[in-house]
Amino acid sequence: MKKVCFLGLGVMGYPMAGHLSDNGYDVTVFNRTTEKVSNWCKHYAGQMAHTITDAVTGADIVLMCVGNDNDVSEVAQQAIAAMKPDSILIDHTTASAELARQLDAMCADKQIGFLDAPVSGGQAGAQNGQLTVMVGGRTDTFERALPVMQVFARHVQRIGDAGSGQLAKMMNQICIAGIVQGLAEALHFGERAGLDCNQVIEVISKGAAQSWQMENRAATMMNGEYEFGFAVDWMRKDLHIALEEARKNGSTLALTALVDQYYADVQKCGGGRWDTSSLLTRLHP
Repeated sequence: MKKVCFLGLGVMGYPMAGHLSDNGYDVTVFNRTTEKVSNWCKHYAGQMAHTITDAVTGADIVLMCVGNDNDVSEVAQQAIAAMKPDSILIDHTTASAELARQLDAMCADKQIGFLDAPVSGGQAGAQNGQLTVMVGGRTDTFERALPVMQVFARHVQRIGDAGSGQLAKMMNQICIAGIVQGLAEALHFGERAGLDCNQVIEVISKGAAQSWQMENRAATMMNGEYEFGFAVDWMRKDLHIALEEARKNGSTLALTALVDQYYADVQKCGGGRWDTSSLLTRLHP
């Protein structure tokens, strides 16, 4: 399976497709903004397609990473219509589990494999080929596609049937929301208490309070820098998906709902494109 196609060259898809090219895959890329495709082709070996149909025709594996459920549905339907039997469609977008199940059924009707495979690790993880991939879908499809996903990931794991990858990503975002809010409150508390927060973070990051957010965002938060990847607008999209799923399965996500509203406050202050650590800005008058 050396002939692959990548649909969507955003902050994640651009480097992910690049890793595939660098590792010897025959890559065709498509993006609605042709400037991104042209720029990608200047840096990597691969072909530019002007339509989704042209991009996916003849591909063994089609990977996609776009915006939201509507984008996924629109792009996937066009792709599935033109994909060959026994090929595989992998959706790396963070979307709803219900949509993943619908696409799985559509692919099955065309004798195409499907995997919902949202990623975690942010822009840096994509650029460094160190993403974590949570996968839903059939075991045999997963095993066939695994070598491709391992090119840009440090860990790829099948969780269960179609939709399971998206449910796992919801859990991931639920955890992040609470951790970032806790870190923001701790830094706010330390500043008000007159502590040297850099020294405190150095100490507590060696103990039970340690987290990826603390290691990678505490210093930038203290400097008021919020231009590091995953944006508040996208986080709110992800939390909305998680909260909708919670209403369906009867789970209680009180903290998640609260933090979602805190992110709404950040948006109202013009911080929709700030990264998710910008929760601290709410606590600074």
